[in-house]
Amino acid sequence: MPADDLDALLAAIRACRFCVETPRGRKLPHEPRPVLHVGPRARILIAGQAPGTRVHASGRSFTDASGDRLRDWLGVTPESFYDPDRFAVAAMGFCFPGQDAKGGDLPPRRECASLWHDRLFAARAPFDLVIAVGAAAQDYHLKRLGLARFAGGGLTDRVARWREIWEARQAPRLLPLPHPSWRNSGWLKRHPWFEAELVPVLRAEVARLVG
Repeated sequence: MPADDLDALLAAIRACRFCVETPRGRKLPHEPRPVLHVGPRARILIAGQAPGTRVHASGRSFTDASGDRLRDWLGVTPESFYDPDRFAVAAMGFCFPGQDAKGGDLPPRRECASLWHDRLFAARAPFDLVIAVGAAAQDYHLKRLGLARFAGGGLTDRVARWREIWEARQAPRLLPLPHPSWRNSGWLKRHPWFEAELVPVLRAEVARLVG
């Protein structure tokens, strides 16, 4: 099968209604609004989990407090982050999946990966760096990049093995991150090595790739 044209594929993703128009009924608690930002020249991919309520409303990735923390980890300004020639953003779920009874966001729906992700990453040149934010993104991209041996265990184990993952291949390289949500503030306090050891490497690589 020939590779998809990137612009046509992005238009199809943004028009997707798979989770609404199904024989078993609606799978989303709202009208779908796929959110992603992928151009042909960006060297860095931010692979997250799924949009939250604010991103669903804005239609722009990481327009919330999580985005502020992520950009701080990257060492970049919002202007740089939203430059399509520098960064691409493609979460594992393109639409906001809804919330659970405690007010937390539900996991990304799996349909996006099976319908779109393999086609999306085949439609453009490989990235130099994949920043995998959260367990779902890590599982998918570790396997996609031939690093399935690191996909087992929990998120903390994968992030703790970041240096092994980093050194396992030269391009694309992958760095696993916890989600930058305020809900993970306790995790960051319990694991100070993340900001002391991983974040400086992340910032240096981002600076090298985007200037």
